[in-house]
Order: sequence, then structure tokens, then C-alpha cells
Amino acid sequence: MSPFPETLAGSRVATRSCILPIASVAGKTVTTIEGLSADGSHPLQKAWAEIDVPQCGYCQAGQIMSAAALLKATPRPTDLDIDRAMAGNICRCATYNRIRAAIHQAAGEPPVRSTRSDE
Repeated sequence: MSPFPETLAGSRVATRSCILPIASVAGKTVTTIEGLSADGSHPLQKAWAEIDVPQCGYCQAGQIMSAAALLKATPRPTDLDIDRAMAGNICRCATYNRIRAAIHQAAGEPPVRSTRSDE
């Protein structure tokens, strides 16, 4: 099952902009990574920085937007919820453990410090 259902626009799910025809969002509200917060104060952006998730940065916008959609739908996700929601996002640097930890932290769970040596 794809994490990107056909009812994309207006459904508050993260969607890959590279496969979304612009006409499908005409007249609808679209939130991009820049729209989460102007100053990087969104809980996900803060957790990403605190846990040191990014390495190359290539996938970060997609990872954070998918995580934001997950937390909007499931405010206290389990590891399985996170794995399912993030399955469509590939991280070249394989920081999946840190991504999961950052999502839990942004959900208000106790901070988890991940180190580069555990991946």
C-alpha cells in the first residue's frame, strides 16, 4: 500500500511534489517545508537539529513533511506508525534511527539522543 493515496490535495497528507501535477492543487492550500515555521521553531525542525538527523540534506524536506503529516494524523505514533508513514522516503545517509527518534521527540516524548556510531 502506498503512503501517498490518490486523494492528495486537501487531504493533509505528505505528497511528493515531483510527481504531483500542479493543476491538482489549484485553489488549494499547500504547505511546504518553509511553511512549517519561518524561523525553524517547529517541533520537528527543532528535534531534527537537536538529534543531528541531517547529514547530506538531500531528503530532509520530504522526511520532515512526511513526519509533519504523520504527527497531524497520529500525535503519539508508535515505531510501526513511523515506519509505515516514512516508508516512501529514502535517506542516502541511512539516518533512519535518528529520524525515528526525532519524530518521537517532536511528539513530546522524552528526548532520545542518537549517536552516529549506532547506525
